[in-house]
Amino acid sequence: MKNFPKALAHKLQQREANYALRELPISKDSIDFASNDYLGFAKNETIFNETHEYLVQNNLKVNGATGSRLISGNHSLYTTAENFIAKFHDVPAALIFNSGYDANVGFFSSVPQRNDIILYDELCHASIRVGIAMSNAKSYKFQHNNPDDLERIILKITTQNPEPRTLYLVTESVFSMDGDCPNLEELVSISNKYNCHLVIDEAHALGVFGESGEGLVQNLDFQNDVFARIITFGKGLGCHGAAIIGSEELKSYLVNFARSFIYTTGLSPHSVATIYIAYQQLQKEKVAMQKLKHNIKYFNQVKTQNGLKSLFVYSKSAIQSAIIPGNEKVKSIASKLQENGFDVKAILSPTVPEGQERLRFCLHSYNSEEEISEVLRLLSNFTF
Repeated sequence: MKNFPKALAHKLQQREANYALRELPISKDSIDFASNDYLGFAKNETIFNETHEYLVQNNLKVNGATGSRLISGNHSLYTTAENFIAKFHDVPAALIFNSGYDANVGFFSSVPQRNDIILYDELCHASIRVGIAMSNAKSYKFQHNNPDDLERIILKITTQNPEPRTLYLVTESVFSMDGDCPNLEELVSISNKYNCHLVIDEAHALGVFGESGEGLVQNLDFQNDVFARIITFGKGLGCHGAAIIGSEELKSYLVNFARSFIYTTGLSPHSVATIYIAYQQLQKEKVAMQKLKHNIKYFNQVKTQNGLKSLFVYSKSAIQSAIIPGNEKVKSIASKLQENGFDVKAILSPTVPEGQERLRFCLHSYNSEEEISEVLRLLSNFTF
C-alpha cells in the first residue's frame, strides 16, 4: 500500500485531539433514542411481507434496476409509486431520487440559474449547502428561523439591484439537529410578498406531522404556496430514497438537468416497492402516529419536571436536543447513558458549531413512558 498522505493524517490527528474523530458505531441491543425510525416502519413486518407479496404478484422478481432511469432502470413500479406519492402530498408530480442527499444536490445544483438568488436558513442540512455551492446562483444565508433577518436581506438585495431575478427561499420544516420548526406562515407571507420560490425540505416531518403523516406543509395547508418539497423516506417511512414533489414542469426539468438523477443507477424494484407499500401503511397506520405524538408531549413534560428544560432546544418534533457544550463533555455523558442501556448519540463540532454540541434524542412510537422517564432521570444525574 502507498503511504497515507501526511496532510490527511494530520487532519485525522486534529480531529482526535479535539474529541471529534468520527467512527462507525458498533450495533448494540440498546433502547433506541438515536435512530430516525420514528414510527418503527423499518422493523414493520407488515410492510416487509406486503412488499414481498406485491413483487411476486406483479412478477417483479429482479434484484436490481440494471441502469439509470433514462437507460434501462425505469421499471414500471416507479410510475405507480410516483403517482401515489404525488396524490398523497396533493401535488401534480413526484420524482424519486436514490436518497435525500442526492435529491438536494440534484435540485440546488441545477434549478437556480446564474444571476438567480438563493436565500437559505443558516442551519439547513449539509446536502442543501453542498447543492447550493455547486450552483451558479448567488446565495445568502439568513439567521436561523428569523423572518426579519430574511426580509432585511431581500430588501437589501432588491434595492441594490432592482432588475428582475428569480429568488429561491429555502428552509426545512423540521431541522435535523435542533428539531425545531420555522414559522411557515411568516415564510409563506414573505415568499408571496417578494415573489420567491419557496423550497422546503420535509425529511423529518414525514410521518410526524399531519393527520396521515403528510408533513408540516400540508398540515398547515400551504402545499399550493410551495415551489418544491424534498421528501425523504429513510426517517418516518423507515425505508430508503427520496422524492422531489411539485409541478409537472419541475419534474421534467429535473429529469433533464439534475445530474444526481441522470447519472446514477436507479433504485431496485424492491426499494421502490417498499416505498410504495410504506406510504400505503402510513395512510392506514394511525396508532403509531398517535403514540409518537404522545411520546413527544410526554418527553417535554418529563424534561421540565427534571429541571432539564433550559438545556433543550424548544421542539415539538420527534427530535429533542440538549445543548452540552464541548466535545469531550458531551461524549462523556453520551457514553454514560449508553453504558446504562440507552442509545443516545452525541453530536459534535464541526457537525454543529463549536459551543453547540449536544445530545440528540430521537423519539419513536415504540418508546415507553418508563424508558423516557429513566433516560431523562439519568441525564439529570449526569449533567448536574
